[in-house]
Amino acid sequence: MRLQMANRLKQGVISRGFSLVNLHCHAALQSTNKKTMVSIMQDDKTNAAAYWSANLRLIAGSMFVWALVSYGFGILLRPLLSGIAVGGTDLGFWFAQQGALLTFIALIFFYAWRMNKLDKKFGLEE
Repeated sequence: MRLQMANRLKQGVISRGFSLVNLHCHAALQSTNKKTMVSIMQDDKTNAAAYWSANLRLIAGSMFVWALVSYGFGILLRPLLSGIAVGGTDLGFWFAQQGALLTFIALIFFYAWRMNKLDKKFGLEE
């Protein structure tokens, strides 16, 4: 009887030892996973910041072209462009009436094209 109890005790200690080793390995893996998760989260934040920065540069460039065409060529530079004839009228008037609209449509397609390229670059494509 004592021998059976001693064997059971040994088995319990051994099994507890294995479970402690398993717990220790599990804790080490969790620690590694936490470090990996922190690294992934930092990479995600870096990617998100780079994506947003590229997006803002694209928006700023598009807004600059929009302002240049609509206000610059159509209003401010109109006297300088009045000597150039396009379609029976001067270039400043043409930009104010039709050139700006065509440029805006071109900007829409350009922005969509560049955003698709940007999405693919950062792995966010549809």
